[in-house]
Amino acid sequence: MTADLVRAIWCRELNRDDISPEDDFFALGGQSVIMVRIQGAFMDELNVEVPMDQMFLHPTVASISAYIETLGAVAAP
Repeated sequence: MTADLVRAIWCRELNRDDISPEDDFFALGGQSVIMVRIQGAFMDELNVEVPMDQMFLHPTVASISAYIETLGAVAAP
């Protein structure tokens, strides 16, 4: 469920609908301004604060979703 929500955020912010769980944020055209918007969306929609360094360390939907789940965050539908 977390991965689906993260993917939806990435699709919206990157203006794409073809993002897979293993696609790299930077290879998709991601850059710092978009990353900040995604970080804000994580706070607003998933109620979790993801530090910027973790976003660089986890550049795929799958990896950042797994990181978010380790925080014990429960995403609301």
